[in-house]
Amino acid sequence: MTSRKTRDLVAKFAVIAVSGGLVASLAIPANAFNQGAQAEESTLRTPKEVAVQSVDVSGSIELAVSRDGYSATKRRVVTALVNRFVTLNPPAQTYSGEAVVAFAMQFVGVVPYGYGNSPTTSFSCDGLTQYVFKNFGISLPRTADAQARYAVPISQADARPGDLLWYPHQHIAIYAGPGMMVDSPRPGRYVEYHAIWGSPVYMRLK
Repeated sequence: MTSRKTRDLVAKFAVIAVSGGLVASLAIPANAFNQGAQAEESTLRTPKEVAVQSVDVSGSIELAVSRDGYSATKRRVVTALVNRFVTLNPPAQTYSGEAVVAFAMQFVGVVPYGYGNSPTTSFSCDGLTQYVFKNFGISLPRTADAQARYAVPISQADARPGDLLWYPHQHIAIYAGPGMMVDSPRPGRYVEYHAIWGSPVYMRLK
């Protein structure tokens, strides 16, 4: 009888030991899982925090400066091209209407319209004519109407390249031959060689 009770006690202790081992075994993975989940959550959270911290407004400022720097470089290139064209195409040593037109043609598509009278900046319509004729020793004032006072009207049939086309109170251009003109037309455009428009007064410098 005593032996049977002993066996029963041993069996109970064995069951308790096994049960405890199972509980401990189950508890460890659960704990490990929780730690792993916390680590994963921490890993996922950390890059987001770093990404937010790495955003710096100065990056946008540098980009703007870079764009401005690029624009400045572009302007310098345009100026260099203008200077190159002027250097390669000096005015003829002797004055002629054809030489005037040839000298003006080098600015076509190169110098933009503006209020200047220099190929390194811009040309207004009267700025272009003033600059071109100055290179042949002829001094003209600014404004189309003032320049027209230095010329006399001629007939269209008598017009020769190098004469002026005057649009009273509006515009002035260089006559480039039958039906054509060279001028600096308006904002947003460059010096152009194109067909004569409207009804200009044909003029020849005195």
